[in-house]
Amino acid sequence: MKRTMMILLAILMMLSVCMTASAESGKRVAKDGAQMQTDDSTMPTRLPPENGTKILLHFGDTVIPGVLNDSETARALIAKLPYTQHMSRYSHDFCGVTEDLPYNEEEEHYGWLNGDIDYATDAPYFTILFEDQDESEIYGSQVNIGVITCPLSDIAALNGSYDVLIELDESEEEEEPMMQMKINDTPVTVAWENNESVAALKELA
Repeated sequence: MKRTMMILLAILMMLSVCMTASAESGKRVAKDGAQMQTDDSTMPTRLPPENGTKILLHFGDTVIPGVLNDSETARALIAKLPYTQHMSRYSHDFCGVTEDLPYNEEEEHYGWLNGDIDYATDAPYFTILFEDQDESEIYGSQVNIGVITCPLSDIAALNGSYDVLIELDESEEEEEPMMQMKINDTPVTVAWENNESVAALKELA
């Protein structure tokens, strides 16, 4: 009887280990479904989303550009902009307790990619993560809401605590000057190049 009980106990322990391993192997991590670049480790790993919302984060005199995605959490943050978030430097991120924001539980994951802007659901925290992506999957409760778009060293070089102003980036790219001309009586619009020869032509135009 005692031997039978020991065998049953051993079987139960093996089942428990197998179920735990299966759950861990099936967990969602930051790289799942992410568009990434791996050629330049000095830049964020995650590529900014197309048609995302450009933002500027002001750490004192240092401005960190970023792009927010179209997640429920990101949209809720965008609705609050401009917004001031207190953040402090830690070993691999800048982080600060923030307001509760809505999130989709299916987007919650473990870990991060360097350069990620995340909302951590367990505090909640607003965080910008710039190091240690390879060791990050022990940390859960992450929801990615965007990514910075500058070298990682720009934010890694900062220390201390900041009241970070987060605002929409409303700057527009300077439009190229255009010139109208005709080729065989057909109107054609061309863009001026910025060089000395074209400058001379502009004076004659």
